[in-house]
Amino acid sequence: MPEFHYRAGRRRRLWLPLLLGTLVFANTTLAATLEIGIQGEPASLDTARIGGTTWENDVLGDLFEGLVTLDPGGDYIPGAASSWDISDDGTVYTFKLRDDANWSDGEPVVAKDFVLAFQRLFDPANGAVYASLFYPIRGAEAHTKGEKDAPALGVEAVDAKTLKITLDQPTPYFPTLLAHIAASPVPSHLVEQFGNDWTQMDHIATNGAFTPTSWVSHDHIAARKNPEFHAADDVALDGVDYYPVEDRSAGLQRFRAGGLDIVRDFSPDRYQWLQQNLADAVHLAPQLANYYFALNQRDGHPTADKRVREALNLAIRRNVIADQIMGGVVSPASGFVPDGVSHFEAQVMPGLDQDMDGRVAKAKALLEDAGYDADHPLELTLRYSTTEANKRIAVALAAMWQPLGVETQLINAEGAVHYAELAAGNFDVGRGSWVADFDDASNFLGILQSDSPKNYGGYQSDTFDQLMSQASRETDMGTRQRLLEQAERLALSDYAVAPIYVDVSRNLVNPKLAGWEDNALNRHLSRWLSLPQGN
Repeated sequence: MPEFHYRAGRRRRLWLPLLLGTLVFANTTLAATLEIGIQGEPASLDTARIGGTTWENDVLGDLFEGLVTLDPGGDYIPGAASSWDISDDGTVYTFKLRDDANWSDGEPVVAKDFVLAFQRLFDPANGAVYASLFYPIRGAEAHTKGEKDAPALGVEAVDAKTLKITLDQPTPYFPTLLAHIAASPVPSHLVEQFGNDWTQMDHIATNGAFTPTSWVSHDHIAARKNPEFHAADDVALDGVDYYPVEDRSAGLQRFRAGGLDIVRDFSPDRYQWLQQNLADAVHLAPQLANYYFALNQRDGHPTADKRVREALNLAIRRNVIADQIMGGVVSPASGFVPDGVSHFEAQVMPGLDQDMDGRVAKAKALLEDAGYDADHPLELTLRYSTTEANKRIAVALAAMWQPLGVETQLINAEGAVHYAELAAGNFDVGRGSWVADFDDASNFLGILQSDSPKNYGGYQSDTFDQLMSQASRETDMGTRQRLLEQAERLALSDYAVAPIYVDVSRNLVNPKLAGWEDNALNRHLSRWLSLPQGN
């Protein structure tokens, strides 16, 4: 078994026998149904058609299990694979699937299920938002881009329980990618029968600890314990219900009333009150995540002008947002990649080290040079997803830009609609955020590559793309770090985005709930949790 297990943000080696021997499994006599308030509704339960939102991890992470999975503390451990070998040159991984890995309908999980999952992930027709995450796989990028001379995809079934994945070059963090929900298998027997309708409630089968039984749009998704799950005897809960709760105040009220056991976010301006009144339930922890605004650089948008993007960035008082709006629980961001990412030194956007008066004066000059004045004011549309904090930040930005003569129209929508509008390019300035899928700067910078579906602003730089490509092939860690840092400096000097703050995870957790551990990825699989019956 390879010694790759580590906690994001704090690398450490673990021997598998020691890990499994020290996990405290929940007592199944405490079975109950867990009620979770998630931040929005998943775009799909199809791993090739998800929307790329953080809350999809909460649902699909419980329903599906990839080759690798996460333990309660955020360490990577074997999932549907019981073991694997790595070739001497680090490019070929051979996985042995668990003999007792089954789908919820009783069919065995086989290597073909993973082959089909990756084929669908890289199918251009699906437009999978996470396809680029797996470009280290041989042929993945070429297949995703629909290239006619694409090499054979480096994912093959050796036999029913043996899967081989071949990479273009050694990628030391590759096993950690396999814990991502987009690397989950699909039930090939159902996809062959029902096509893209395989996720309908009367068809779906899952291989995770839970399997869905109903989905009432914008109300809840209900899942029950999967008796076919290989570790079902160690799963304490009878089921999990997921409730989209975008109104953080409503989520807090439901939590206080006992209607929710977990709320996956709370408004930061309530932190002090929560500390005084619900201290045992408050979980605030470091997280590899950022909060930013995409700046649309497509033709026809004022933010396509670099001078406009620079002016908008210079005028943002990030410390005011972090301290006064976010209650001091987050840190102002001067770059895109947060501090604390392994093998990376965070970079600083040019101009943010000047005093505020000088920044505002320069911003005014930049807009004047771009052709904007009192008679021809800069008019912007700013989109944000509906939460109290997002609204307050959007209003604050409009106020900060007003002295520059900027007129800002604010448009809000619920999460799924908001991100659909960003993906369609229907904005000038659009609120975004990114939570690390794994502990590496490429996971943040990768969403600014020209072909990334998450590149909402349409940032286009051949030099940036080349630096990212070079870094992906570089095996020397020092050289790779320098390439990635150079790429970030370039994007920041282009004012590709407007970074606002480095985020933390904010959760409300029923004090009676056992098994919860804060971790830097803010991933919490329900298979590890237990709740007293009748809670």
